[in-house]
Amino acid sequence: MARPYSPGPKEFVFGGGDGGDQRVVVPDAQEAYVAFSTFFRVQDGGTWTIDDEPAGQRLVLMPGQAVLARSTAGSLEYLKVDRPNRYLPGAMLFFENGYAGLDHFGPWLPNLADLDATPEARGATRAATITTEAAALEEAGRIWADSGIVDPSDQWYVFFDSHGAEDDRAERAALLVLIEFLGLERVDAPAEAADGEVWVRRDARLDTEFERWS
Repeated sequence: MARPYSPGPKEFVFGGGDGGDQRVVVPDAQEAYVAFSTFFRVQDGGTWTIDDEPAGQRLVLMPGQAVLARSTAGSLEYLKVDRPNRYLPGAMLFFENGYAGLDHFGPWLPNLADLDATPEARGATRAATITTEAAALEEAGRIWADSGIVDPSDQWYVFFDSHGAEDDRAERAALLVLIEFLGLERVDAPAEAADGEVWVRRDARLDTEFERWS
């Protein structure tokens, strides 16, 4: 059972490309998701919006451009969407925790033009905006939680386990910047490893952070 909004219920405004808005009042995030899923599937528009007007937050879904955008209090960020099935999960995160709920959904960038760069450039640009150790560890934890393991010897963290070099290109580029920023030791992967894997020696800071993501 979904956790009720507190205070609740909450009101959201859904917008579609045809200009038809729909206001819904819902007791929890699951009800909001169900309502928006229906709206998303029946509207014939290239852009969909979800507004939480009291909080001043918005999520914009642009499948035609493979882009998500989020805004709050003068901040506007963009995310390149690599799979069509990520739009509705992104909406669910917004319904659960608003703008901040999407922090770990991917590498958000401040300029729409940056999304036209190569995946490697997008990832490196995103990582370069991280300026504190705590934020860098958190981002490394998010990346590891998606596809990471501890190798059988218990000495190494393996990022992008069993992934090829053409997978996760933006995330890998971001990780390499974070490894350098944090002063971590990267080692060559074993010959039998997939060519997209990144191996890093275990570090007490990573141990603590990754426990949060396990």
